[in-house]
Amino acid sequence: MHIKSSLTSNRLELISSTADSIRIELETPELLTKKLNAIVSSSWPSGEYDRDAMEFFLSCFEQGGEAAQGWYGWYAIKTGDNIGTRELVGAGGYFGPPDENGIVEIGYSILPQWQRCGYASEMVNCLVKHANTFKKVIKVIAHTHPENEASVGVLSSCGFSRVGIDKETNNLRFEFKK
Repeated sequence: MHIKSSLTSNRLELISSTADSIRIELETPELLTKKLNAIVSSSWPSGEYDRDAMEFFLSCFEQGGEAAQGWYGWYAIKTGDNIGTRELVGAGGYFGPPDENGIVEIGYSILPQWQRCGYASEMVNCLVKHANTFKKVIKVIAHTHPENEASVGVLSSCGFSRVGIDKETNNLRFEFKK
């Protein structure tokens, strides 16, 4: 099965990042509005989707070529309102294709002004559903800090089970099994 470059849910369009879009973010972020055909807040990027994450994704694209597209970052664009404006509300994605055990990890970040509106849950559900269309994917995992109650709530409400603590980072580990 081919990984898609765009996913949709009730209120979001998720657009797969590319080496080109990440270079724009890193070098001329004001052009991201045009690239995504969406309003991009001056507070972008936010949370754990920062310069280090962008540089990591860019190196993955440079090493993996076209096969890497869709297995890293996705931009979450708000589309489901009557006003008709498209606005970048967050980013999420996978930390690469499934490993040899069929495990793929997801992460996500929502801009502060869009938090507690259900966008993180909608994005996580969309990413999990998409990952589970691949036969190689057996399990989707996520990690979050124990004190990040909002993220713990998102993962729990999306059907993830808390399975332990990562000893290196002290983050909670969550799993979603097919």
